[in-house]
Amino acid sequence: MMSAWKDSVLDGNGITILLLLIVAFSLWQGWNRGASRSAGKLVFFLGDAVLRLVGLAISVPFTLWLSPKAGDWLGAASTLPNRELQFWEQIYYTALKSLADFPLLRFAVLFMLSYALIVFMLRLLVSLIIGSRMGVFGSRKETRASLPSRLAGAGIGAIMGAARSIIVIAILFIYVSLNPDHGFSRYVEASPVYQQGAQAVIEPLSGSLVKEKLPVFTQSVQNELNGIIQRKYEVIDHKIPEGIEQTAAHVVKEAATDEEKARKLYDWVGSRISYDHDKVTLYEEQRIWKEQTPQDTYDTRLGVCIDYARLYAMMARSQDLEVRVVTGRGYNGQGGYGPHAWNEVYLSEEKRWIPLDPTWAQSGNWFNPPRFNETHIKEQVF
Repeated sequence: MMSAWKDSVLDGNGITILLLLIVAFSLWQGWNRGASRSAGKLVFFLGDAVLRLVGLAISVPFTLWLSPKAGDWLGAASTLPNRELQFWEQIYYTALKSLADFPLLRFAVLFMLSYALIVFMLRLLVSLIIGSRMGVFGSRKETRASLPSRLAGAGIGAIMGAARSIIVIAILFIYVSLNPDHGFSRYVEASPVYQQGAQAVIEPLSGSLVKEKLPVFTQSVQNELNGIIQRKYEVIDHKIPEGIEQTAAHVVKEAATDEEKARKLYDWVGSRISYDHDKVTLYEEQRIWKEQTPQDTYDTRLGVCIDYARLYAMMARSQDLEVRVVTGRGYNGQGGYGPHAWNEVYLSEEKRWIPLDPTWAQSGNWFNPPRFNETHIKEQVF
């Protein structure tokens, strides 16, 4: 073991050097403090760890109980007023709707708040019960520590250093589990100190939780975070301008079914709106993104894919259609895929969602065509 550690240090593995330095620094601290002060620090370290574990044990079930109740309240509180929203109101309602709609996000926020409050209250309770004894014991100075005291302090310091290194190894273990093919992960795994700590401590304690379940959980969290970014359009576009609603009503006045309504709106948006190549050029060359509302697209008759999709969604919703804006990647005609946006509409008569792409309407039939998914790769829906 020591030979492998030595070879790793000589090879300049930064992870090995970092972990050994943590232990060495803690050992040096223990030597300087002596047995009494080191013991006090260890007691404080262990006491704080126990408080945090108790905080976790209380806050997790409390948050599980509170989260659904908070979700119901937030759902009612996030009802959008029937008027144009100020910028700060858009942020407020986006946050409320995100917390109401995404249970993992809501749980995370409530957990962090409850955990911080519970740990604070536990620390306050401990301080009231034992007064300042722990603080005095942990900070008492030992001006002339004897050699045995220093040796004992160094031993305690080494124990604390090992505990600190395990915490670092646990963090690295989570990163490696989430990014197994990354170059940094392979660099971490090349450290024998990391390998032995992970195999001896982290893997037995975590079981399959980190390696198997955490990546799935993290992907769910990522999906929710992406969904939060998309929620802003639902808030921004909730107020349907009168002109857009009247136009949509005129377009679908002869339609009898949801599919006929959806098709007529698809034909209107696809034929009336022109692709704004200047907007794309401005972004590609100067990285300037010209944000526009569905009203802007309706007035100028210009837009890119997200503008087509947002205008279509607003017109469809004004006629009581259930519609979604989908973002992902679309086939670029050159063997690759690029960022794209389109729509999905729910046909209540058939009880199914169908895809449509008003941006591509002038190049062919992209209203629920066969093999639509071969040219469109869905990533997010809002």
